[in-house]
Amino acid sequence: MRKWLLGLAGAGLIVFLGIQWIPCPTKNPPVEIAVEWDSARTRDLFRRACADCHSNETVWPWYSRIAPVSWFVRDHVVEGREDFNISVPGEIEIDEIVHQIRKGDMPLESYVLIHPEARLTEQEKKDLIEGLKKTF
Repeated sequence: MRKWLLGLAGAGLIVFLGIQWIPCPTKNPPVEIAVEWDSARTRDLFRRACADCHSNETVWPWYSRIAPVSWFVRDHVVEGREDFNISVPGEIEIDEIVHQIRKGDMPLESYVLIHPEARLTEQEKKDLIEGLKKTF
């Protein structure tokens, strides 16, 4: 039984090391437009809770380079940028963004667990919503 467990652990280690060779790019595309924020507070709240997934200024933490976590993180960033990206020209559906923040769907709970500073108080949510409305 012990030999079988050691073999299984060894195989798991080999698979873990092997998947590290699967590329998962973390280079940010260029910022095409600069946002003119209504206030520094809105900008700071957005950077704290939203920018990693909704801009081309993602801060890629160390764990975003270790598979399979890197795949999960990259997918979230790609999906977030597709939904709403302040770094590229395009229509911003502010009503949908406000709805997501009010509902508590944004920022994602999985993001907040790893980035507790992204958790917004009710007042911060209100401030962010009002600031986003004024900005966009």
